[in-house]
Order: sequence, then C-alpha cells, then structure tokens
Amino acid sequence: MSRTALRICPLCEATCGLTLTLADGAVTGARGDREDVFSRGFICPKGAAFGALDSDPDRLRGPLVRRDGRLREATWEEAFAAVAAAVPALVQEYGAQSAGVVLGNPNVHTMAGALYPPLLLKSLGTRNLFTASTLDQMPKHVSSGLLFGDPFAIPVPDLDRTDFLLLLGANPVESNGSLCTAPDFPGRLKALRARGGTLVVVDPRRTRTAALADRHLAPRPGSDALLLAALAHTLIEEKLADPGALAEHCDGIGELGAALGSFTPEAVAPACDLAAAEIRTLARELAAAPAAAVYARIGSCTVEFGTLASWLVDVLNVLTGNLDRPGGALFPLSATAPASRPAGPGKGFALGRWSSRVAGHPEVKGELPMAALAEEIETPGDGRIRVLLAIAANPVLSAPDGDRLDRALAGLDFMVSVDPYLNETSRHAHVVLPPPPPSQSAHFDFAFNGFAVRNQARYSPAALPLEDGRMDECEIHARLILAVSGLHGAPPGVVDERVIADSLARAVADPHSPLHGGDPQELARLLTGRTGPERRLDLMLRTGPYGLTLDDLRQAPHGIDLGPLRPRLPGVLKTRSGRIELLPDPIAAELPRLRAALADRPAALVLVGRRHLRSNNSWLHNVPALTGGSNRCTLQVHPQDADRLGLVDGGNARITADGGSLEVPVEVTDAIRRGVVSLPHGWGHDRAGSRLSVAAAAPGVNVNQLLDGTRRDRLSGTAVLNGFPVALTPLP
Repeated sequence: MSRTALRICPLCEATCGLTLTLADGAVTGARGDREDVFSRGFICPKGAAFGALDSDPDRLRGPLVRRDGRLREATWEEAFAAVAAAVPALVQEYGAQSAGVVLGNPNVHTMAGALYPPLLLKSLGTRNLFTASTLDQMPKHVSSGLLFGDPFAIPVPDLDRTDFLLLLGANPVESNGSLCTAPDFPGRLKALRARGGTLVVVDPRRTRTAALADRHLAPRPGSDALLLAALAHTLIEEKLADPGALAEHCDGIGELGAALGSFTPEAVAPACDLAAAEIRTLARELAAAPAAAVYARIGSCTVEFGTLASWLVDVLNVLTGNLDRPGGALFPLSATAPASRPAGPGKGFALGRWSSRVAGHPEVKGELPMAALAEEIETPGDGRIRVLLAIAANPVLSAPDGDRLDRALAGLDFMVSVDPYLNETSRHAHVVLPPPPPSQSAHFDFAFNGFAVRNQARYSPAALPLEDGRMDECEIHARLILAVSGLHGAPPGVVDERVIADSLARAVADPHSPLHGGDPQELARLLTGRTGPERRLDLMLRTGPYGLTLDDLRQAPHGIDLGPLRPRLPGVLKTRSGRIELLPDPIAAELPRLRAALADRPAALVLVGRRHLRSNNSWLHNVPALTGGSNRCTLQVHPQDADRLGLVDGGNARITADGGSLEVPVEVTDAIRRGVVSLPHGWGHDRAGSRLSVAAAAPGVNVNQLLDGTRRDRLSGTAVLNGFPVALTPLP
C-alpha cells in the first residue's frame, strides 16, 4: 500500500517542494508539489531522482571505525567511544589549534549542518575552520560585510518584478541558482521576457541561460571586475547615476568617480575583449530601465578579483537606485532571522582578525582558505593540525591540489568524517559517522530562506521513520560534540537544552526581543517539538520577525507565504557608521591591483568550469538516473582552437596548468568562445578505498588537480578556479 508525503528537496539551493510516493518503507517516486507556496510544482531531474539517491546501496548504513589500518563496521557506541578516547587527549596534549574542522556544501542543506557546527567549533576551541565558502561564495560575503556591515546581508534580484536583469558568471537554468533561492529559475527568466523585460547574460560559454537571453556577451574569463568597473564609470561619467533615496544611506558616493576613473570602457575593452561601445550601451540600458538588478555568481567569484566584482555588483545597484527597491535587488527576511532592531551603527565587519599558522593567510568571516588546509596539516611545528573533523566535506575533489591534500590527510593522528559515503576524503577517516537518507530526516532551510526571492517558511517532518541501526543526523552531531568535549555518555538532548537555555536568557534580557522580560523557564515549557532541534526551531521562529511557531508550520504543510521582498534599509545595516560604506578601505586598497590588470597580457588559453542540471559538485555522480548523456567530464574546446591545436572531437588531450596535468576527452563545440576551454568540477572518482560504484565506473578527472592553490582572491582567500591559464597537447 503506497502513500504520499511532502518534502522540501535538499539537493540544491532552489528548495523546491516535493511530493514523495512511499511504499514498503522506501521512496518509490517524486514529483513537484503543486500546492507548495514557493515552488508551485516545479521539479528538476535532481528532485525527480530523490528516491534513487535516498536508497543508493552505496550509502553507509552504520558507523565505520579504523582497526588495524582498515575501516570496519562498528556500533554507534564503539564509534563515539573511539572519538571520545582520541580527540580530547590529542587536543589536551597539542593544544586547541591542533584541531581543524572542514565543512562541506551539503551542510547548508540540512538542519543538523545549520544548527551544530558552531557548537562543535566552540567545544574544540579551535580557529582552524575551513569551508566550501572559500571555493565559491566568500567574495560575496566579504563585499556585503564591507558594504553593509553584515556578511550575510546579501541582496538578491527581485526576479518576479524586475524589468532588466544583468547576469554575470551565473548559469541558473542549470545550477538552479546560487545565493538567490528561486524555484523554477528558468520559468522566472522566461516570465521576465514575456512581460517585456530584458535579460542580458555575460558568460564565456553559450549556456542554457544565455540561450534565453535578449543579449549574450562573451568576455574573457576573469574580467568581470573590469567590465563592472567600466559600467560604473560610465554611469558616473555620463551623469546617469541616480541613487535616489539611497543617497541618504550612503557614504563614499562622491569618491567613486575618482576611484574608478581609470576604468573607461575604452581602457577595459582589450582586457575584456568586448567593444567599448557595447559596454557603454549596456550601462545606458541599465540606467534607463524602470527597475533593474545586477546579479553575479560563481564565475565572477572564483577569479582573481572576485571580491571586487561582488562589490561592484552592489555599487551598480546603488548607482542606478535599484538597491532595496521592488524590481531591483532586495534583502530577504527569513522567518528565523533575529527580530528587527532600530537602525543605527553596529559592530561592523573586519578582515584578518587572525592569520593561518603557515602562510599567514588572513581570517575571513571566521574561516581560513580551504586551499591552505594541506599545508596546515603537513607542516611541522606548534599548532600543526593533527585532528580533523570533516562534516559533509570532500575537499580532495573540491579544493586545489587534491593529491597533496590526499597525502596530508593520510598523515593525520585522527580524523572523523560525518558522511553518508566512503568517498575520496572520508576514506582517510578513523571514524565515519553516516547520517540517514534524507527521507528519514526533518528539514527546514535556515540558510536558503535568507536568500529567497520571496519571503516564505516551510517545514518538512521526516517522511519515513529511522531504519533499525540508523541514527538521526542531529543526534550524530550532538553526540560528536559531547565526545570531543569530554562529556561522552551524557544524553544528546543536553546539547540542545543548553542552547535553548542560553538563547532564552539572552532573549528575555534583550529589549528588542519579543520575549523581553519573560520567564525563561516558562517560555521553555511553551516550546513545541518532539526533538531538541524542533524545539530550537520553534524558539527561533518565535523570536523571529513574523512571530511564527513550529505548530504554524506543521499546520501549513505546503508552506506559509510571507509575501514579496520589501525594502529594509537602513535596518539591515551593521556598519560602524550605520550607513552603506560604498568605498571601504580594503576595497580602495585593492583597486590599484585591478588597474594594473588593464596592462596584463591575456593568456592564450584559459579554463572555466561548468555546471550541469543533473549534478551538484561531487554529490550526485553515484546516482544512475543522473549520470550519462550530456553530464560528462569532457574538455569543451572551440572549433578554431581545436584546429589550431590539432585536437579532434572525441579524441584525447593533455591539459597542463600550475598544479600538474590531466588527460581528458575532447568535446569540440562552438558553445564556448575562442581562447577558453571548459572542464566540469566535482569529478575524479578513481581513488582506491572509495565505495562509489556508479561514480567509479565513469570517474572523470579532477579539474582542481590543475591548480596548486597559490592563485587566490586576495581579499576573501577564495581559490581561483576559473580563468586560469592552461596549455593543451593532443594525444594519440
């Protein structure tokens, strides 16, 4: 007998609502939830394959513990006992900085990944945090921190009301969006054009997103900051800039003209390989649109000047008066965000509060560059990382020079992985703690609701009960925290109850909290939820801006629509001045390097990555329904470059860069501009000891092995993964 259950899809940032078909304790089908208040029935191939991922036979069903050099099946008690015996002793002997934590992208797709890692870091007392952010989005956090005082105050394009959308380095038709949570992104772009709006896409590849555009510009990769600076220069030079009401909230508007004076369209045109007239036309169209938004993502972040590009996106939105206005770029307001406070000066945002031990990389948002992880493990001396906790992370594939990191991980004193698979990274662990399939976990999008193009709140209870031998992911995290902090054996609920007690104590003392002046114990008794994480969610909803409760979400299984995005300035500002600091000192100090790039001689051939609708980094290559077809690890080359280099479609080539060389199959296509080649990210499933049978059958190559980790965006520490020079040699 089959039944259905609702579930928010956790496989990308779109957070679409699913209707799952369940039979015999398994997910047998998935379709879009037509009544979902946000996604309205939209589904992509990843969501449709939910059942196949959920029941993947390669998923680990129980813990693994390394004994006599081999990972062997163990009980949960044995696994946590091993952690408790090793980690506190090593930290006590070598100090708190001998521990490191790595957080992968999947953490932001689960409740556990949102609620517990900060507690784990606090328990360890370490500053050695490495996350996927320095492999993709950190430049946007840095620019937002410097502009608005809050690295999470990231404006998103008001897709459903804008008249003009400029997309740079983004392919949301295939990625489903990034730092812009928008189910059915393709449909929203089509609706923009259908209502008479304009879509301009800037990308060196003719992507599926570019195919929808009114105009597609294909500049040289890595030149986004130069192009954006020229657009801003043109607005100022031609007196097209009109911040309107934003002017009263901004410092530094008057200084922008001088700061960007060198970046005329004529000056940047050779570096961008775009005509100066084309750049001026684009600036004029942006200024003339009734409502416009500029949006840039991974392709503009993972380059040398990623933070400057991210900053200039918001500079353009300010100069055109489109920041914080309907149809422009607005700040979402999540149901679990802290309650609003009176506008005024805040603590601001600082870079480099500490530095990494070996190379002195400055801290950014509490993190160190992922590209520095290997050297922190392998370099002797006080503070060497000896203990590593990897939570849903596979940096051997996602970070530069995976071979070096692979060797470094093998030399750790102790490693714990929280991961459902034995993959290229977790195979090094001494203890592997596998979370259950997503159908057996509750879900709320703490992170992505803060980037959503419409305010809403949705909660999914577990669709299926935990199977025998499984442990809830939140309980895994709670027990791990207890094990590393010397409290092994305490009830896992202790972790959540301590958080609730601390949060209530702060709330009742905060005059801006809706719980101000209340009795913490009485308020704690009011919280609903069967588990600690549910009670924590209930508390966050109650203290949030809409005054919701968990019961409200339970009674609205398709979600609660909280309305379109609304202007929020100056309330979102947390800078020391209480204003938008449009030309912060770290940005101004970096602009001379960007000016020097005007004279750089472009490399003859550079590489960019690419996304596929049926993939998400290295996650989904083990799901048969999502493999094959166009989702292949091939090197895309323009026909003229192929002729010049002696490459043939279907043949092989050796590609060489800073970090080494790879042998790759060639795909000749005019969908990429001349002088650029493309290789997708997340492949390279050929390492011994992994248990990914489907992925191993078509392993592909790890594009990040071409990098040695020395190329980084200076302000954010983000690895340069796009626009770096390569050389190609045909192979027989």
